[in-house]
Amino acid sequence: MREQQPIRLDVEKVVREKMQGRYVPRLLVRWLRHIVHEDIFNKFFAAHPDLTDYDFIREVIGPNLLNATVEIKGLDNIPQKGEPLFFVSNHPLGGLDGMIEALVLGEYRGKRLRVIVNELLMNLKPLQGIFVPVSVGAGRQSKDKAAVLEDLYASDHDILTFPSGKCYRIIDGKLQDPEWKKSFIRKAVQYKRNVVPVHFEGQNSNFFYKLALWRTRLGIKQNIEMLFLADEMFKATGKHFRVHVGKPIPWQTFDESRTTAEWVEYVRKQSYGLVEV
Repeated sequence: MREQQPIRLDVEKVVREKMQGRYVPRLLVRWLRHIVHEDIFNKFFAAHPDLTDYDFIREVIGPNLLNATVEIKGLDNIPQKGEPLFFVSNHPLGGLDGMIEALVLGEYRGKRLRVIVNELLMNLKPLQGIFVPVSVGAGRQSKDKAAVLEDLYASDHDILTFPSGKCYRIIDGKLQDPEWKKSFIRKAVQYKRNVVPVHFEGQNSNFFYKLALWRTRLGIKQNIEMLFLADEMFKATGKHFRVHVGKPIPWQTFDESRTTAEWVEYVRKQSYGLVEV
């Protein structure tokens, strides 16, 4: 039997697929390989060829790579078993926060969690078992992606979603999520899922947020700060993070007494309120 080749991150391949045949300068590829830390990832993949899903995340945040520590508060607010839940969280980091929350919430709930993520993160093949892609910023999802999402909402899996669709930005002079999208409220009601507010304490470097701020001010539409998310992850080496879990909000709460937008803001305040003194 042919031995399975270890997973490799191929930045050049990903870039060329995104550019759809257009010219890609070699200097750009080399720079992207550097800021994405392609060599570190590929050494890690080669050393751990069989790790997937929760085991993979544990190894990433553990002493062999990031050496990060995690503290979780309020986990007793949710049952370990029962009807599938809809976890809704703020999104300060843009990747590592999702992995950490997936690990702590997923393992507590019997590894039944699925995470709705930017489709670019599907290039992390070891996590394709728990990641479900969404096209952030697109006018609408492809029929295939939309069908996969509907199947997920109707399933027995818990769901973790980040309604902002993007990580923290400097807005009104402070770090916070961009506007939360409304779909999670509609889907919670449609599929009778109780909503659990979650809050992740952490932030990327000032460079990341200022880059996003000036990119916006200059009118550049391309989300170029996303290129630095892997670099930001490695800057988190040795850091301590806190995850706060709130009490489930019954789906029946989201009635016609408020608009969908008002209910979204209600859940957002519940999330941010978990860390207020």
